[in-house]
Amino acid sequence: MTTDVTTPRQRPHAPDWFWYVGVIAAAVLWWLVYRQLIPFSEWVTALFPVARDSHLGEAIAFFAYDVPKVLMLLTGIVFVTGVLRSWFSPEKTRAILAGRNEIWGYPLAAILGVLTPFCSCSSVPLFIGFVSAGIPLGVTFSFLIAGPMVGPVGLGLLYALVGWKIASIYLVFGFSIATVAGIIMGRMGLERHLQDWVRELNAGPTGDLPEDRLTMVGRLKIGLEQVREIVGKVWIWVLIGIAIGAGIHGYVPEALMLRIMGGEAWWSVPAAVVVGVPMYTNAAGVIPIVEALLGKGAALGTTLAFMMSVIALSLPEMIILKQVLTLRLIAIFIAVVSAGILATGFLFNFLL
Repeated sequence: MTTDVTTPRQRPHAPDWFWYVGVIAAAVLWWLVYRQLIPFSEWVTALFPVARDSHLGEAIAFFAYDVPKVLMLLTGIVFVTGVLRSWFSPEKTRAILAGRNEIWGYPLAAILGVLTPFCSCSSVPLFIGFVSAGIPLGVTFSFLIAGPMVGPVGLGLLYALVGWKIASIYLVFGFSIATVAGIIMGRMGLERHLQDWVRELNAGPTGDLPEDRLTMVGRLKIGLEQVREIVGKVWIWVLIGIAIGAGIHGYVPEALMLRIMGGEAWWSVPAAVVVGVPMYTNAAGVIPIVEALLGKGAALGTTLAFMMSVIALSLPEMIILKQVLTLRLIAIFIAVVSAGILATGFLFNFLL
């Protein structure tokens, strides 16, 4: 007696043309839906028994418009940066930084931080990898500061929501803070303040990187996987950030916002930094708050200081970094970055 065993049929792979057509169709659909967000928000607001020009009506309209807008922008930006990241892996980043002159290493590390979408949760393994590769500590800090502060996701959202001028200002000063802070910390000889087990790591050669044989379809799949992973993790922070922004937009009086974050009060910039540090969110979650604050008349420098402190000095990130840095080094890191953020806020409040 014989028993026939049938193996499950594997799902056939989609042909390459299917991926190319699918990406083009998705881009067209994305654009058509994006163009209808304002009518959609007005339709949603009309479903509620509230006056459109009331505080609640303004808050509902803001929330109904910004939730799909920010999520759509986030999805598009993450997909593009995910495809680009397939050419720019963390291993290549380490290889480039490990072989560079230290003077050029600071701006190069900041540039790589701007170009690579590494979040704060990736900072600890990247930090360990950089140290083991023999990269100077100050250069590593330039990368760690620029990565979350001026990453492509937050910069792209900032450009889309508040315009290229503010986004360009944020890019220049975020890059400058990362570079200068790295140089300062590099000159302070802070390696002795690393955790003992980190200092005992032996710096070894990086080694040759294998040839990249990914096809374009493979890169598109990586971009799609990045959307699933990143958007799946941050969407809740997007909703929280937009809800806070909607509350500010609908209920917080302009006079109160000007008293707290207006440019005339000298304490507005440090107050914005103090308020921003405990607010754990990412670039996608803080952008709607920034948009609402600017709409209420908050000073540009104070608002940028608030955004930088939320992204670059969040309490959870400091807790993660405690695994490799001593408390003294974390305190020095916070002090140096805070000085740069305060200088940015004061400067723009003075000039504008």
